[in-house]
Amino acid sequence: MYLSVSSHKRLPTIGLRGGVTPLDLPLGRGAAAAVSGQWARKGSLASHCSASCEGHQALRGHTTAMHRLTGKSGGDSLIEMSPTDSFSEDLNGYHQHASSSMGSFQQEESGSPLVIDVCLETCESLRSSIASQASSDQSNTPRHDSFTLEQIDVLTGIQKQQQSKDSVFFRDGVRRIDFVLSYVDDKDGERKQERRRVFEANLVKVGLELEIEDKSESDDRKTYFVKIHAPWEVLATYADVLKIKVPFKANDIPDNSEMPMNWLSTPFRLPEPIMQPEPDFFTAPFNKSKSDFFLIEDRDKFFLPSTRNRIVYYILSRCSYIRDECGERDKKGIKRLLNNSTYTAAFPLHDSRYWTKSKDVNCDSDRYNLYKYWAGFFSFFKEQPLNLIRKYYGEKIGLYFAWLGFYTEMLFFAAVVGTLCFVYGVLTYDDNEWSKEICSDEIGGNIVMCPLCDKKCGFWKLNTTCNSSWQSHLFDNVGTVFFAIFMGIWVTLFLEFWKRRQARLEYEWDLVDFEEEQQQLQLRPEYETKCNSRKLNRITQEMEPYLPITSKCARICLSGATVLLWISLIIACIIGVIAYRLAVYAAFASIMKDSPTSNLEVVGPYITPQLATSVTASCINFVIIMILNLMYERVAVWITDMEIPKTHLEYENKLTVKMFLFQFVNYYSSCFYVAFFKGKFVGYPGDYAYMFGKWSKLRNEECDPGGCLIELTTQLVIVMTGKQVWGNIQEALVPWLMNWWASRKARSYPESLYSRWEQDHDLQGFGQLGLFYEYLEMVIQFGFITLFVASFPLAPLLALFNNIIEIRVDAWKLTTQFRRPVAAKAHCIGAWEEILNGMAVLSVVTNAFIVAFTSDMIPRLVYMYAYQPEGEMNMKGYINNSLSVFNISEIPLPNRPEDGENPLWFNSSITTCRYRDYRNPPGHENQYSHTMQFWHILAAKLAFIIIMEHVVFLVKYFVAWMIPDVPSDVKARVKRERYLVQEYLHNYEVEKLKIQLSQQSHSECTCTPMIYPSLTKHEVLSECL
Repeated sequence: MYLSVSSHKRLPTIGLRGGVTPLDLPLGRGAAAAVSGQWARKGSLASHCSASCEGHQALRGHTTAMHRLTGKSGGDSLIEMSPTDSFSEDLNGYHQHASSSMGSFQQEESGSPLVIDVCLETCESLRSSIASQASSDQSNTPRHDSFTLEQIDVLTGIQKQQQSKDSVFFRDGVRRIDFVLSYVDDKDGERKQERRRVFEANLVKVGLELEIEDKSESDDRKTYFVKIHAPWEVLATYADVLKIKVPFKANDIPDNSEMPMNWLSTPFRLPEPIMQPEPDFFTAPFNKSKSDFFLIEDRDKFFLPSTRNRIVYYILSRCSYIRDECGERDKKGIKRLLNNSTYTAAFPLHDSRYWTKSKDVNCDSDRYNLYKYWAGFFSFFKEQPLNLIRKYYGEKIGLYFAWLGFYTEMLFFAAVVGTLCFVYGVLTYDDNEWSKEICSDEIGGNIVMCPLCDKKCGFWKLNTTCNSSWQSHLFDNVGTVFFAIFMGIWVTLFLEFWKRRQARLEYEWDLVDFEEEQQQLQLRPEYETKCNSRKLNRITQEMEPYLPITSKCARICLSGATVLLWISLIIACIIGVIAYRLAVYAAFASIMKDSPTSNLEVVGPYITPQLATSVTASCINFVIIMILNLMYERVAVWITDMEIPKTHLEYENKLTVKMFLFQFVNYYSSCFYVAFFKGKFVGYPGDYAYMFGKWSKLRNEECDPGGCLIELTTQLVIVMTGKQVWGNIQEALVPWLMNWWASRKARSYPESLYSRWEQDHDLQGFGQLGLFYEYLEMVIQFGFITLFVASFPLAPLLALFNNIIEIRVDAWKLTTQFRRPVAAKAHCIGAWEEILNGMAVLSVVTNAFIVAFTSDMIPRLVYMYAYQPEGEMNMKGYINNSLSVFNISEIPLPNRPEDGENPLWFNSSITTCRYRDYRNPPGHENQYSHTMQFWHILAAKLAFIIIMEHVVFLVKYFVAWMIPDVPSDVKARVKRERYLVQEYLHNYEVEKLKIQLSQQSHSECTCTPMIYPSLTKHEVLSECL
């Protein structure tokens, strides 16, 4: 069964290349049974169709009085469309398109039966209606005898296979499907049926047209589909309400953006129709009463499909699903209907299959073009068709891909410099004097080191850390300092140039005046329904819902306490991982002492207790991060819903802050531990420091003689690459498997019978927060390449490779595996921009501390300039200078190695051991206290931090001041557009006034202006005001 329902002024004969059979029937789920019963009593289907068509022809051209009901009854901000609501536009020079007037709707408020004009578009649809009554009729309507399917086929002469259902139009082939709802009948069918009946009736009441596909037509024989079309009247009305910008004049400013040697970028370009799918116009907010002011050539194509589905979703999210007399204000919105399973899905349609163009010449194939030129992996070197993305998916998704593409472009420069710094470390590999001393048998082979843990660790020689010392030099060299300073400036350049890029997109995509103030007018439906209090808005002078301050404070306190609880849980898990590191290091040291891995020729020397502990702890930490992420996501959404944010922008910002705070602690806490805590609070052999006190026997970790930087690098590589690889697999593989399973039945059907709405229904829903997780993933990556980049200069290179793949994976996923998202506007990337700015400032501080306290750069420089015994500018003798001496006989018994733990070469002739610190030797008057060199090094570290921070911040703010946020040509275009809007509107009003005065001069009676033909003068003035 499918019903074509509308609320327009005419009842023309429109069908699928032919006539229709309009019938006035009571609306209800038992409508099909009532229809068949009436036809059975008539005795002749053909005669009834003929009689109905004749009666319908008599109604053609009939026009009744019109009026527009504007109000907010019961908190509802929707506008009821009267049967002749398009009259004013007809007098403005445009005539109603034949395809958009499909009947009338009337409903008495007293609760009388709901009556609609039902247009059964073809006799084939009549067949579907009668066929569905046996399976879908759950109303109290008595069942009547009806024609069988075979009889209807004989009477109509139409076979189902003659019509392809892979279309984005109603069965008349003219009206476009702007939105689709789906549902199934289940045990709770009567309550849900009543909700759907009232909801769909209210949709018709505001002017939308519906067409229902019976479950017998679906591939699973269970799902009903409600197809929704928004006619011109509805689109024009809500485009006016939402202040959607539309073109009124072609852009006359010449484009001088051509760059010299532009031919070099030819291999990276896409065809011009793909890059610029729409001409360039000056635009202004749409005004329904001035529709002839705008460049309207074809009403059916004037509003883009993305704009159409955005308007329809605006209506769906505010439409009530209970009767007005019930008085329950919160029972409205498609979101609640989806949550209580009244409907199973709500989505706009893709315009075609992604692998082939649409066969309908009236339908664009933007999805196919996006898949061909954007979603393919082999297009990774091509530019993105941002204008086409914006046209198809809306500005919000377009801005995300614009930001991701720009971020990836800027990563190229950071990756090049980082790679050069790494190459510098490789080239200076042989000049690493301190590593040579560690590896030599004369120096490193004769230095006996104190045990690294209690009881289970024995004495060891320094040259066993030879390999880790060489590895550390690759990242811990002079180039690291340069790269840390460079990244501090790079972050500023990235953010400032992105502001300019964003400003240009704001102008090109008509987002200049789309500010938060406009979004404040679009309250969340959940806010309107859950706030029972009302207060006067001083600006609009209207009563609006508000949340009392006491309730708001209580909700915020509960939300903040929940966030702190979960952050504390993360910290507890990190402490657990640290305890694991301390506990298993002794076990690894004891096990690996005689391990067969030491005999492996290639990897044997690299497998040390330190490496095994670091790698296993990093992997455990990564697993904990993933588990906590899955748990916290639902908690964050729940507590944000509990706060009842006022607008969608406020909702997203609150959720963004909560999620980012959690993710920040979750992903970065382990890196902060290795960078700033490990090896810093160790003590010395006679007085070691313990994590929970001496009773815990968990002695704090020490760094290798080569430094802790290589461990920070290991931690960063595992967490960063693990997250990116797992994220890409999860994003691509999981939706593909779920879609493959959902569409398994439909694959056996002929292609023409697998309808466009069923194809999209079998895809995954993108979700309201789908884009949020994409931003979160990239911002977390941004933190890895900025906060800890001094420890791993190759991090930007890994991020670059990941992002090249990420863009195409996201494009492929969005184009092929997900339903088309509802288009949404956004003038910037929202709270993420402030988060990026905060991370840019924090990155300068963290990198300065990493170079000063985690790296050995400062101690080496202090030694070379102040403590080199021969006064030469080299590092000879540095290792001996950086290690302090301790008397073995003074080691407390609980700290001494157990019998059998010491190596064979250790004997009683060895009386001292060395440890990593700057303390006085035994026998000194201040033995085991810090030397003056320790304080010199500490002063040099603090001085370096202060100097580096001030230099980088000075350059950052100077660069930010030098680069304007908005390009000069964009400013000129914005001013030109505003000037033209004022000039053209003034000329338009003058011409209208001349016409009205001319008409009044030829008539003795005074009439209302023609642009308001059915309103009194007082109403005209009120509406103008």
